[in-house]
Amino acid sequence: MLTQGPAKKLIIYANEQDQWQNKPVYEAILQFLHQHGCAGATVTKAVAGFGAHGHYHTASLLQLRENVPMRIEMIESEQKINSLLPWLCEMVTDGLIEVQDTEVIKHASKHAPEPEQPRQPHVKLEGRARMLRIYIGEDDRWEGEPLHEAIVMKLRQMDVAGATVYRGVMGYGAQQRMHKSGFLGLSHDLPIMITVVDSEEKIRDVLPVLDEMVAEGLLVLSDVEVIKYAHTHPAA
Repeated sequence: MLTQGPAKKLIIYANEQDQWQNKPVYEAILQFLHQHGCAGATVTKAVAGFGAHGHYHTASLLQLRENVPMRIEMIESEQKINSLLPWLCEMVTDGLIEVQDTEVIKHASKHAPEPEQPRQPHVKLEGRARMLRIYIGEDDRWEGEPLHEAIVMKLRQMDVAGATVYRGVMGYGAQQRMHKSGFLGLSHDLPIMITVVDSEEKIRDVLPVLDEMVAEGLLVLSDVEVIKYAHTHPAA
């Protein structure tokens, strides 16, 4: 656990397109640090830079595929950082690793949340079922959060079998305003569709909640037949 007092700052510079085991190296490093219980880490993306090769990279609007630098920063104890450095040096094949002295003045966090209650295994879904489709806008909000994210979290809390969010490239809603993906896919308030399949009883239970959350949009139900519903069982 990170405590007040002397500590070390680890900074890693890598390239956005560098890979480690078929994934971006900055993502691999962040996962590695998380798996090894590090107090926290932050990844930031540069807008321009160059490295040992002398190539200048910039993240301009017309150069979305430029190989700009990525910066990973972490604060931890000297012992912890020293134990991880051999693996990090192996992962960073083209970049820079820097360790600096620092001092932790305050490390505050909210009280740990109540442990999540074990989720009961969902009743096997097969045969006749209901499909719920929710149509909303990308800019819609619920209590300050994107509405589609809030809906998915609420459905998960209510033990719905699953939900999928689709982002449209063009569409319109009740107000007849056309929304279309613009130049290079940049746009605002594109259509969002959330699809849910579960039993009639479960879908009916969530409808009053969704009715409160969706102030502007469309909810529709369809009869479906589940052919296969498969998922891996979590490890004990």
